[in-house]
Amino acid sequence: MADQKHKAGFVNIVGNPNVGKSTLMNLFMKERISIATFKAQTTRHRIMGILNEEDMQIVFSDTPGVLKPNYKLQEEMMAFSVSALQDADVLLYVTDVIEKPDKNNDFIEKVSKMDVPVLVLINKIDLSNQKDLETLVETWHNCLPKAEIIPISAKVKFNTDAVMTRIKELLPESQPYFGKDQWTDKPARFFVTEIIREKILLYYDKEIPYAVEVIVEEYHESEKQIHIKSVICVERESQKGIIIGHQGVALKRVCTEARRTLEKFFEKKIFLEVFVKVDKDWRSNTARLKSYGYKLD
Repeated sequence: MADQKHKAGFVNIVGNPNVGKSTLMNLFMKERISIATFKAQTTRHRIMGILNEEDMQIVFSDTPGVLKPNYKLQEEMMAFSVSALQDADVLLYVTDVIEKPDKNNDFIEKVSKMDVPVLVLINKIDLSNQKDLETLVETWHNCLPKAEIIPISAKVKFNTDAVMTRIKELLPESQPYFGKDQWTDKPARFFVTEIIREKILLYYDKEIPYAVEVIVEEYHESEKQIHIKSVICVERESQKGIIIGHQGVALKRVCTEARRTLEKFFEKKIFLEVFVKVDKDWRSNTARLKSYGYKLD
């Protein structure tokens, strides 16, 4: 009997903010890899999730939403999305039934010129009807004639198994890129910062979540527990006051909810200390962005 061929490749997920990219990533991975909230611009980095099967390795890559940058942080976020077009073996362009196909013509133009297979996933079809969906599918066919258009609903898991089947069919033959026991390219500290930032996205309104960066100053792990000291950085003194809240109530809620999620994520007891400091205009400061892990040119 001939040896079965091994497949491996990069499946990069791109699209505009708030169309369900991160939810889809977590669904495919069957793990909680990316922050998934109802707010736009949740993802700031390119996050890889590595799905290993006996004869296959799928490296999913979730990217920040495509947008027109207004400051240096958003420029870096957009650079992550563009980079995902350069090393994909399969590209998933995620949209939804609300978004207009011409929202980001420049980016769509780049996608149209790609030689790799492109799957346009129209998410949230549970919010549409058959007639409107058929019109939308035709519009996307006109925008990206070479792409396959697949209507889905990540929320109710409609057609997502079919997408996974198609991905496996399209992957090239290759040896694994990562060890079979590896499930992401990010270190543990990264997920600590993301989980704390997720709680801030959920519990604060308006500009506050977008003016926040989280860093881990200390991370000490033993067999049964993890001690973490982290800092929430904001741009203004007024923002610091809002994060902390009256008598520290708001910050305490963030810490409590983050600790609970971290304990589920790491399956260990978590001791979490969180402080707040002002780092003025960090989102527009190249040096500060580099210190927070954004690799600007």
